[in-house]
Amino acid sequence: MAVQDHVIVQGLHKVFTAGRGQREVQALDNVDLRVGAGQFFSVLGPSGCGKSTLLRIVGGLIDPTAGSVSIGNGAGPHDAQRAKEIGFVFQEPGLLAWRTVAENIEVALQVNRKANRPRQHSTTELLDLVGLTAFSKAYPHQLSGGMQQRVAIARALAFDPKILLMDEPFGALDMITRQAMRYELLRIWARAQKTVIFVTHSIQEAIILSDTVAVLSPRPGRLTGIVDIDLPRPRTEAMERSSEFLQTIDQLKQLLREETNHAANN
Repeated sequence: MAVQDHVIVQGLHKVFTAGRGQREVQALDNVDLRVGAGQFFSVLGPSGCGKSTLLRIVGGLIDPTAGSVSIGNGAGPHDAQRAKEIGFVFQEPGLLAWRTVAENIEVALQVNRKANRPRQHSTTELLDLVGLTAFSKAYPHQLSGGMQQRVAIARALAFDPKILLMDEPFGALDMITRQAMRYELLRIWARAQKTVIFVTHSIQEAIILSDTVAVLSPRPGRLTGIVDIDLPRPRTEAMERSSEFLQTIDQLKQLLREETNHAANN
């Protein structure tokens, strides 16, 4: 049975104007993507290739220079954002230092009530979802980096968005914590059942998390390949040593290598 498209990106271009001389910098060039409902979809590419720009356009934080983004039944990003259908998780958790874990989550619920949208989840439910029930009264400085990001995920899910946009959320974590957080995120995703678009420059991370990986070229970001990940779910650390996993690493590396060489020769 075919999965219904949840996000459709067509012909996306983005040009920024920078500096006193109004120099133009092209971030994205003619990007087309289709993300299925409930899918874990990763965007992989080198630093500066436009991954975060793409995510921000999908989320309605910035506008494209050309092209379109359709969400759900044809809504644009701004409409979807106003309808609280999109949640964001960034590299820095952005927690309020003077608020406890529970109070940081409650911030989103308070904003949600001001928008006259019915409350979907209690703080208790969200704490349980991210495995932080025992830390509800702790302050951000008392938490590890991984725990802080789990609070950020709970806050993003507080108003029950249909789509979760994640911009390198583990980029500031140490390698051991980052690896553990992959599986924490998979556990949360399996329970929350959201469509996820996840930006990363880690090949291993993209493979173990995703149903599908889109590869972008160095700037300007162009779509160079779509790779479906055939590893069974639930994913485990043992899979990272499997022949299928290693073959997919080689496949993605080849796509990245070809485009890097192409960019260097042009």
